[in-house]
Amino acid sequence: MLDNCSKCGSLFVRTQFRDVCEACYKEEEKLFEKVYAFIRKRENRTATMPQVVDATGVEEALIIKWIKKGRLQLVHFPNLGYPCEKCGATIREGRLCSSCISSIQKEMTKIQQEEERQKQAKHRTTYFTRATQRRLNIFFF
Repeated sequence: MLDNCSKCGSLFVRTQFRDVCEACYKEEEKLFEKVYAFIRKRENRTATMPQVVDATGVEEALIIKWIKKGRLQLVHFPNLGYPCEKCGATIREGRLCSSCISSIQKEMTKIQQEEERQKQAKHRTTYFTRATQRRLNIFFF
């Protein structure tokens, strides 16, 4: 697919492996090697994201891109992570933190319960008798 490079604006063929032009890709590879060389050292393996950014001068967004693509394996770097897409908390896998997943699941449960309640209300029929004017609820399932 023909596209403009998000970094420099030049025209290039986008593939599933590349989202920037050849020149920007080569520049990203140099930056990747710089970051990887830094965190590969034993004393830097426990570095946090801000420490890596400060030490290498590479943008945090680019490091996050490499983590999400699997180029940087977080198993080897315990203090690195990326932000949850909902709240921004640092996570190490997936797209959402456990707190956001939990709140979404609770909301889904509430919605399902409300839908079930509305479905049952449709099947409920109320009859009145003339003599007593009492309400008789009859349920059909």
